[in-house]
Amino acid sequence: MDNRPIGVFDSGLGGLTAVKELMNQLPGESIVYFGDTGRVPYGTRSNQTVIKYVLQDIRFLLNFDIKFIIIACGTASSIALEAVQDKFEVPIIGVVNSTAEQAVRTTVNKKIGIIGTQGTINSGAYERKIKELDSEVKTFSKPCPLFVPLVENGYLDNKVVRLVAEEYLEPLIAEQVDTLILGCTHYPLLKKVISDIMGEHVRLIDPGVETARYVKELFKSNHMLADSRSKSTYRYFVSDSIDNFSRLGSLFLQKQINDAVEKIDIEKY
Repeated sequence: MDNRPIGVFDSGLGGLTAVKELMNQLPGESIVYFGDTGRVPYGTRSNQTVIKYVLQDIRFLLNFDIKFIIIACGTASSIALEAVQDKFEVPIIGVVNSTAEQAVRTTVNKKIGIIGTQGTINSGAYERKIKELDSEVKTFSKPCPLFVPLVENGYLDNKVVRLVAEEYLEPLIAEQVDTLILGCTHYPLLKKVISDIMGEHVRLIDPGVETARYVKELFKSNHMLADSRSKSTYRYFVSDSIDNFSRLGSLFLQKQINDAVEKIDIEKY
């Protein structure tokens, strides 16, 4: 048993999709979440800058005696994971591998679509992992840079979101993909819109769901689960104003988090 908390971080609000799934699948675990709201999005940054941000995010989380860290950000997972994993003793995972594995298991026609930030798509991380798993699978990638700012500003389902989504997704519909990777943890917040446009025959692969499932099995196998008798705690930190994060985070998690959100100066780390 290990009652130390799990550390989770993202460029902003999106990583809460992973937190929600961790709460559902591992209700006994405590979580410390950091959303880098002052520097969102990561998807438009250079690789060097993303790695710098990720190192700072990890160093901040290590203040809480973390037992495990999840990079709940598609861009950071794609660009920085390999660069930072060996720099710390705590185990660190991203969201790419488990998500790609589920996509390969899911596809029938061997056509997988991938949507993500410009940084994630440019990295080619999902494509490489999928080819490694099944060389016969064809991948079709599309950057969707406006999705993150729309989500961060609370636009989850309206005419603007649907118009943007229709334009982004049209090429993937034309390629007849039967599986679509939501390659950014912000994107599941737009799942209804994306599903409506893609059609019910297209399976959406949520990185938060797949990552939580992977962590659950890993903890069970390595005796890392928290004692079921202990009370789980959740703390949230941001690098900018807490107001928007608290409001949208409470809405998405379906629980009030206002009193649990604190602002920190990430540049100190």
